[in-house]
Amino acid sequence: MNTSNTVAASKITLSELMLPSHSNFSGKIHGGYLLSLMDQIAFACASKYCGSYCVTASVDTVNFLNPVEIGELVTLKASVNYVGNSSMVVGIRVTSQNIQTGKVKHTNSSYFTMVAKNETGDNVKVPKLVLSTLEEVRRFYESINRISAKKDYLKEEVTLDYSSNEALNNLENYNVLLKLK
Repeated sequence: MNTSNTVAASKITLSELMLPSHSNFSGKIHGGYLLSLMDQIAFACASKYCGSYCVTASVDTVNFLNPVEIGELVTLKASVNYVGNSSMVVGIRVTSQNIQTGKVKHTNSSYFTMVAKNETGDNVKVPKLVLSTLEEVRRFYESINRISAKKDYLKEEVTLDYSSNEALNNLENYNVLLKLK
């Protein structure tokens, strides 16, 4: 195993034509189908980077920004943005292109945390990430901030007693805010 690797060594691009079999009842591409493609590219990106089998540990928020139509060409781009000991954060950007007009729209972005495994299913150490550009440095630090925010959220989630006065006060404050809108 390499002791370090570059972001460029992790980059993957996947393009696929959206077919009627990928659509829902309203004629748009199923969000679940897009999530499946995102999981596939996250696996390929992380495995390519570290040279090991990888599993999905978590998926950050996926916002569906624009619908994808039947007949559009969907392109997913992924790269490793951050590495820990055995985990990697893979950034994914999804666009769709109307082949007839050439119009491209951003449809999704997300961050998948992938963990490297060996043949027996144990976590394995991944190569350190070599950052070469300011954009790579920005993505690295944004990943650190997201990880920290997620840890803070999980800590608060575990420690908040939902039957406490604090929780009831928060609920009352929330209801007041809703009435103000």
